[in-house]
Amino acid sequence: MLIFHPIQWFCYNTLGYQAHKKSVDILNWFLVRSTHFLGTRYSFKNPHDIPTDKPIIIVSNHQSMNDIPPIIWFMRKHHAKFISKKELGKGIPSVSYNLRHGGSVLINRKDPVQSINAIKHIAEYIENHNRAVVIFPEGSRSRDGNPKPFKKRGLETLFKHASNALVVPITINNSWKLLRYGKFPYGIGTHITFEVHQPLHVKNHETNDLIDKVANNITQAIII
Repeated sequence: MLIFHPIQWFCYNTLGYQAHKKSVDILNWFLVRSTHFLGTRYSFKNPHDIPTDKPIIIVSNHQSMNDIPPIIWFMRKHHAKFISKKELGKGIPSVSYNLRHGGSVLINRKDPVQSINAIKHIAEYIENHNRAVVIFPEGSRSRDGNPKPFKKRGLETLFKHASNALVVPITINNSWKLLRYGKFPYGIGTHITFEVHQPLHVKNHETNDLIDKVANNITQAIII
């Protein structure tokens, strides 16, 4: 991450969005592959032909920070952006820079008005640019893999302001095992799986029904 921080800065300030995005993709390829040294394996199962000319709302359960690099890498053609807590926007090489400059939004979870306005902003952004936003509706990661209840407010805002979007539910399994002992030592021999479920059109569903359907699709595929 230290190496890619100045690379990101150069790409963003000199070469523009596409070069910066490419540098972020490559960074996340390295972050994914570096865990192979611990015997970590990844399976990313996506049998669906997800279009690149529509806005995408990726909804996923959340088990660790290791959820993020594979989503960025394996869904890279969709230009995934994130709704992240503001604390991650400073102090972390590469990660904080990308969150501030790559199109993601930072929310203050103690300020509901700011949070909703930020989510509204990114919903309009993906509508205008046909890109993807990733949201983890549990709000915080599960430390043992068991899903937490979905918080609806963020999803409701995204669906309202990105009504042309496709919702892409993803179930993540076993990424929590990398951090079962904390950040050191990392877990060894973990098989992390990502299962992409059938995309759903926002405009074809009533909001609460859509949230329930997405939550059920994700949680029913979680293996504890």
